[in-house]
Amino acid sequence: MTPTLIVVALVVVGFIFFANVWTDVLWYQQLGFFEVFLTENVARISIFAAGFAVMFAGVFYAIRIAYHARPVYAPDSEIRDNLNRYQAQLEPVRRVVMIGLPVLFGLFAGSAASSQWQKVLLFFNQEAFGQNDPEFGLDISFYLMTLPFLGFIVGFLISVAVVAGIAGILTHYLYGSIRIMERGIFTSRAAQIHLAVTGASFLVLLGINFWLDRYAAVQNNSGRWAGALYTDVNAVIPTKSILAVAAILVAILFIVAAVIGRWRLPLIGTAMLVITSILAGGVYPWVIQQFQVRPSEQTLENEYIKRNIGMTRAAYGLDQVQVDRYNATTNAASGALAKDAQTTANIRLLDPNLISDAFSQLEQYRPYYQFPNSLNVDRYLVDGKVQDTVIAVRELNPEGLSPDQQSWLNTHVVYTHGYGVVAAKGNKFTADGKPEFLQSGIPSTGVLGNDETYEPRIYFGEDSPEYSIVGAPEGAPHREQDRPSGKDTGGETQYTFTGNGGPNVGSFLNRVLYSIKFQSSDLLLSDGVNPASQILYERNPRERVQKVAPYLTVDGNAYPAVVDGRVKWIVDGYTTSQYYPYSQQEQLSDATTDSQTAAQRTVALPNTSVNYIRNSVKATVDAYDGSVTLYAWDDQDPLLKAWQKVFPSSLKPYSEMSAAIMSHVRYPEDLFKVQRELLGRYHVTDPVSFYKNDDAWSVPNDPTVSEDVKQPPFYMSLQMPGQEKPAFQLTSSFIPQVVDGNARNVLYGFLAADSDAGSQKGVKAESYGKLRLLQVPPEAQVPGPGQAQNKFNSDPTVSQALNLLRQGASDVLNGNLLTLPAGGGLLYVQPVYLRSTGETSYPTLQRVLVAFGDKIGFAPTLDEALNQLFGGDSGAAAGDSANNGQTPPAPGGGGTPAPGTTDARAELKAALAEANAAIKAGQEALAKGDFAAYGEQQKKLNAALQKAIDAEAKIAATTPASEESPSATPAPTPSS
Repeated sequence: MTPTLIVVALVVVGFIFFANVWTDVLWYQQLGFFEVFLTENVARISIFAAGFAVMFAGVFYAIRIAYHARPVYAPDSEIRDNLNRYQAQLEPVRRVVMIGLPVLFGLFAGSAASSQWQKVLLFFNQEAFGQNDPEFGLDISFYLMTLPFLGFIVGFLISVAVVAGIAGILTHYLYGSIRIMERGIFTSRAAQIHLAVTGASFLVLLGINFWLDRYAAVQNNSGRWAGALYTDVNAVIPTKSILAVAAILVAILFIVAAVIGRWRLPLIGTAMLVITSILAGGVYPWVIQQFQVRPSEQTLENEYIKRNIGMTRAAYGLDQVQVDRYNATTNAASGALAKDAQTTANIRLLDPNLISDAFSQLEQYRPYYQFPNSLNVDRYLVDGKVQDTVIAVRELNPEGLSPDQQSWLNTHVVYTHGYGVVAAKGNKFTADGKPEFLQSGIPSTGVLGNDETYEPRIYFGEDSPEYSIVGAPEGAPHREQDRPSGKDTGGETQYTFTGNGGPNVGSFLNRVLYSIKFQSSDLLLSDGVNPASQILYERNPRERVQKVAPYLTVDGNAYPAVVDGRVKWIVDGYTTSQYYPYSQQEQLSDATTDSQTAAQRTVALPNTSVNYIRNSVKATVDAYDGSVTLYAWDDQDPLLKAWQKVFPSSLKPYSEMSAAIMSHVRYPEDLFKVQRELLGRYHVTDPVSFYKNDDAWSVPNDPTVSEDVKQPPFYMSLQMPGQEKPAFQLTSSFIPQVVDGNARNVLYGFLAADSDAGSQKGVKAESYGKLRLLQVPPEAQVPGPGQAQNKFNSDPTVSQALNLLRQGASDVLNGNLLTLPAGGGLLYVQPVYLRSTGETSYPTLQRVLVAFGDKIGFAPTLDEALNQLFGGDSGAAAGDSANNGQTPPAPGGGGTPAPGTTDARAELKAALAEANAAIKAGQEALAKGDFAAYGEQQKKLNAALQKAIDAEAKIAATTPASEESPSATPAPTPSS
């Protein structure tokens, strides 16, 4: 009975394994990337077989040789009696053990070896960098593609020698070739030869390993700076050479001992090797470091610090950063924004991380739709102008179905896809603070197209169901829920998927295989599956790209774009390495963590260390049929060239990228985060200053959240000093280095990456990817983001107005704090949102805060706020909105308020007092349960707030440009 159960269990396990493998084959074939599956798995299997064979052979022959060398003698001691007893017990299963043990070790070794398939393939397909390391003069490819492979091979063979040696010694002991006697240890002649050969093999491999360690010294990250430093070059590398030669000499002594039968010399040699490794490998470098380097560290390490700076900057793409001194002013002079009119007119006021609920309430339409927590920022050509846009897709949300609708048929056959793109202007909003949509509605309409000009259905997205069954024969009734018939109607339309998005599950075998894969009997038995059915799975764009390009590290944020009549997800992929010589290692998860990843709005990169990174691949994933296209973006990257030799047909040249896709390519966020983290120290190129660490910077914490997490970078259109016109940029700022949680929150640097790749097919703009760093002199004393936020929070006029809004059963939400060079200095802009209580509430943009130097502005619109700082002739609106109808402030100087200003301020104060009284009266009425009175007080509150808004507008219109804003007076942070 037992053998039958074992056979049945093996058959079941085997069939489950076959189901998972074969469904992978079907998935890769359908997607057109079977080459990737085949190459990777052939490599894994081949390396597994080689690793298994080497370990199996080593252990098997070690045991076999020891067994055949056993002595034949009559037991004459208690120890031998015990050994004979063990031998007698082992004999019935001896053949099984002699085969099974090597097989077991071989399986472990093969599995470990197969995981190194990328190192093996890179070694056999390596490409030269054309750049040599400064210590050994070897091409960089040796360190990234050859040395890791050699290290893997030598390390694996050392483990084989150790395991086989132990197995041989135990077998010799068990069968009496090695015996413990009163006068010492007896070893037979055969055992001596066996041990000598094993020891010599181990020592030869150890010598090779010592020799390779010389080269690995330039990858060392244990010191203050990466790479081979003074002690490494003058002590460690020479001693590794000595140890390598010594190990080979001792190995020769072992061979000699095996021939002549004398063991004194190899034993002495082994002892000397151990002592030498301790003294030369540990003590000597320590002495050099403590007594020669430390007293004169700056002088002796100067050359090696210079190497570290140069190689680190090259490895992270920082060697081409354009650094400009920016003598920022903190004086908001009248008309200073005139030359930055295009920049200020395009300042993004919609915060993509706060506005999701507004999109949901205004554009969700049905509970089975959803928008992501964090939207994306892109740009589109609207009326001949490039418009910054906040964009999202309306994805399917199966959890939005009522409990009685949560059947297998509904969740996997009926509700299969989302519908349409929703986009809003980044710099505009309606009069009541709602997004001003460019694309919206069901059916989808707007400047990006309509249902006739682009395919709006979203089958592949970031929140798609695990799997869906779609498709039907021509003429069959539609079963998929498509969309509501219209905004004002209650009807629903049906649809049938017509693309090629997944493997066919029409055959009985495929239904069985996928039923096993997804552990679902419904998939096998349901009439929702027909001969033309396809199964869609692995639907997240990032995971989809990662699966077809396993050699890439995928950016944490995929973003949608309407291009060429389709919705495409654009995904950035990186080639990385941790073996670049003299380059500082960076933890990807630490470098890419910020307030957005902490709030789980975006994905942080994995917890791996790298010291080389390139944005080598741009990928697109079609939101309708899931088709993946990989473009070799950085076609000069040697790592990518090597992978192109491994997978010759999986990547296309970027010259085949359409103009529409090219116009939506942007500089990737995670690469930028890694670069800004390194640039905090490596903007310094002078080794003396770098050693002193007297000009180190940090990325500021996000002042809009309570946790101490970094501020994320922001996409926006702006014109950097020296640029001829505005460009779509990814930006971040720097403050002095944070030490023990403390730092002066003043601005030291501003970094922008040009994200405009152009709009011509297959032609990359020369400016794309250009990193521009503005260095602000410390004496300029430009406030950092934390100081700017503190000024906003502590200003009495601002805090009073916001506190009133908070007391009115509403939440005030601070939007992202944007920093941009304008007006000869650094301008801060922050949208302020108001969100009332209730399940259907959503944030509306109510105010805009701006800061320049020590002055702040606070108004319902950006133009008004800027006018409070720079005056009506600031050029802030660039003629785009004619200053929102506000009368320009009268020019003038001095501190005397313009006529009407005093009256307006009195009106503001009175209005705020009325609002406060209405709030208190309303709360009292609510406590008594008098809802009619509460309603009346809410009307009075709204009227009072409108008076306050009107009074603010009067103040903005009558305040001279040079007059200090009343909101610039510092005050303690309010208790509320």
